[in-house]
Amino acid sequence: MVDRAPGERGSFDAAAFFAAVNAEREARGRNWRQVAEQAGVDQSILTRLAQGKRPTVDTLAALVDWAGLKADDYVVRVHQNEPVNPLAMISTYLKGDRNLTPEAMPRR
Repeated sequence: MVDRAPGERGSFDAAAFFAAVNAEREARGRNWRQVAEQAGVDQSILTRLAQGKRPTVDTLAALVDWAGLKADDYVVRVHQNEPVNPLAMISTYLKGDRNLTPEAMPRR
């Protein structure tokens, strides 16, 4: 394990995320009102993102879906060199597979 300063943790790069959503908006020739409608978020949320505020999880999911982005691309990591548990990775991929039904998920 790598020694870290107390409280050191990963963070979300809201500015890069907003820039990516904005680039997608421009590429599609949409205005912010249209983005809000199509993504299913309130337009005021997009204004707050433009001001550097971080999105809620639901807003992040909606905008990632609308823009075809990967949320993980905007996470600034501090634990990059630590080994990843293969079982945790497999579980993550299985839970994200839209072809699997809830009944196929393991019970806890």
